[in-house]
Amino acid sequence: MPSRRTVLAGGAAMLAGPFPAASAAGSAPLRFGVVADPQYADAEPHVGLQRYYRNSLGKLRAAIAAFNAEDLDFVVTLGDVIDRHAESYDAILPIYATLRHRHVVLLGNHDYALAPDVLKTQPGLLGLAATHYDYTAGGMRFVVLDGNDVSLFAPPPGDPRWAIAQDRIGVLAAAGAENAKPWNGSLSDAQFAWLGDVLDDARAKRQRVVVLNHYPVFPANPHNMWDSGRIAALLARHPHVVAYFCGHNHAGNYAEAAGLHYVNFHGMVDTPAENAYAIVEIAGDRLDIRGFGREPSRSLRLRSA
Repeated sequence: MPSRRTVLAGGAAMLAGPFPAASAAGSAPLRFGVVADPQYADAEPHVGLQRYYRNSLGKLRAAIAAFNAEDLDFVVTLGDVIDRHAESYDAILPIYATLRHRHVVLLGNHDYALAPDVLKTQPGLLGLAATHYDYTAGGMRFVVLDGNDVSLFAPPPGDPRWAIAQDRIGVLAAAGAENAKPWNGSLSDAQFAWLGDVLDDARAKRQRVVVLNHYPVFPANPHNMWDSGRIAALLARHPHVVAYFCGHNHAGNYAEAAGLHYVNFHGMVDTPAENAYAIVEIAGDRLDIRGFGREPSRSLRLRSA
């Protein structure tokens, strides 16, 4: 079995490598795989929460076998690769290493459930050079957000973002907001401004945009980001943003607002045996999701920019 260092070196190379050039009209559709919340740990199941931690290894192997049998542009994991403890990566990363496609990975709240002396090394544990970034594939712009940016668990001790997080959750709790939960997070003002700049740039280049995040922002839900309102409002002002994909709410969810599709993918960890993953195909004005196991299939029309 390869070491974590070997796996991470390969993963970092994949993340840093160039994505395919924008597809020309009439070329093959953009296709990619989606996994949400494997949340692996070598731990007994938490039946009350419907978390079957060890079983995610077998489910991920099955999902990757399905992905490897397809021609895909990349595969994305929408956060929570592990449930806790850095050593959990030693078991799950070798499975990801068998993936023949590029792997785009986001960090979730559980990816930060690490010992204090290890916490400061995240996101390097997954080979990430940055926790929010963007890339182009198949002529579309993908924007990866870091919803842990201002939270009670990701910033290291002494980081000013921790105090901002306390203020934000305090305001929400005082207002009785259902998403005033310590396991949610928010964007820093700097990252929010960066998001606006990227959306403006994509619009100038006539690129449609798909936003990827661990946390949902719409519709209202206890799992939503603390600053979900300002994020959803920003996306609504950019008609070239066609979809928002997330995990975190393991029950899954879907909503549409003015042609923008918010798809919350089901958590892989939630059942003893039934899997949950998807293959997405975007061609022309259609976005088709082929769901496996608990993940439903959807055929969605894309709004015009």
